Amino acid sequence: MIKKALFSFAMFSLVFTASAQEPCATGRYAQEMFSNVTTTSDIVYGANLNFNGSTKILKLDFYEPTGDVEPLRPLIIWVHGGSFLGGTKTDGDMVSLSNQFAKMGYACASIDYRTGFFPIDSANSVKAVLRAVHDLKAAVRYFYKDQADGTNTYKVDTNNIFIGGSSAGAITALHYAYLDRTCELADYLGQTYLDQQGGTEGISGNPCYGTEVKGVINLCGALARYKWLEAGDVPFVSLHGTNDGTVGYNRQIVNPGVPLMYLDGSRMLYERANQIGVQNPFYTFYGAGHVPHASSAQYMDTTVNFVRDFLIDQLGCTNTPLQAENAPVQTATLYTLADCTTNTEWTACTSLGENEIMDYSFNLYPNPAVNIVNLEFASEEEVDAELIDLSGRVRIKFEKISSGTDLNVSELENGVYWLVVSSGMGQQRTFKLAIQK
Repeated sequence: MIKKALFSFAMFSLVFTASAQEPCATGRYAQEMFSNVTTTSDIVYGANLNFNGSTKILKLDFYEPTGDVEPLRPLIIWVHGGSFLGGTKTDGDMVSLSNQFAKMGYACASIDYRTGFFPIDSANSVKAVLRAVHDLKAAVRYFYKDQADGTNTYKVDTNNIFIGGSSAGAITALHYAYLDRTCELADYLGQTYLDQQGGTEGISGNPCYGTEVKGVINLCGALARYKWLEAGDVPFVSLHGTNDGTVGYNRQIVNPGVPLMYLDGSRMLYERANQIGVQNPFYTFYGAGHVPHASSAQYMDTTVNFVRDFLIDQLGCTNTPLQAENAPVQTATLYTLADCTTNTEWTACTSLGENEIMDYSFNLYPNPAVNIVNLEFASEEEVDAELIDLSGRVRIKFEKISSGTDLNVSELENGVYWLVVSSGMGQQRTFKLAIQK
């Protein structure tokens, strides 16, 4: 009996040690391990005054693997889109993402937050962003409080909390992580207003608990000033379409139909983060518009896989990443010759000038391709390109290509190839191109 007990304890120790050393050793967090998800709806996590003075009760939906016995799980808190004017925690992409990651073993929460503002202008849109950040911080604190109280009802590992969302939700998560000093907002909103709202932490609930997060998931979001990203900040993962007309891939005014604010899009954040050493894997949806994952199963699959790779890396897993099919290997240079510190708008600079990234990006789509692939780029000059197979052999050469040119790849077999594009100025981009007939 004693030998049996010792053997059982030894086996438990081995399993526990393996799990501690390699969180994804059994496939958990790296692939779907559970067939069903249990959802607990309308959990109250806080409250605060809305823009019109009414009280908003803040609620979240909690997703977890059905039958899961893991005592501590990474948590992803999702924030819906809607231009800070609408949207709910049950938006389709939030439900889909929560379910898919819960099946991998994560705990997920999709939150409601205060939306709406009037008049619809730049100053009030800034306040709307701040309200959303405050509500998200209350949600994070809610789970810290649950663990600190000793109940840990949700079995959350507070050392591994990730925040993210789509569009306005991604904007909220990025500002949560990188707008971390009251003085960065005082010029826009005034110190008195900020003090009344609780500074950058807010007063939406669960005071005095932690708000630290492990990383950010940016799905078609942006940050007011890319320079708010600083060395030592938490890592983030981004996916964004080059033809996004709502939240720009580079710098763009948000919602051009109803101009709100200029924001620095995912590509600018990618450049800035690379300069200062902040980890930020970036996937570009070439030719795609706003939040393509919300309406396309293929884009959603790519989004889940790419975010999954980021998460398992942050968890310390050694699984082989599911690499992006068309992520650029090289990008343009970020120029920061002016701080624009005298500007009073909600951005560093509102004009395309010396504070911008040089807009010389290449867009390649569709990808995967069948017989034709289109190449677009932001320049009037012609470029050359080579299609190279995985053995290093040049299969097709294209010379003097203009933007918008269709490239005939019908002679290629199914597989993955490198497309190396070279400009006359010495710039070069390398893409992975999949041929799938």
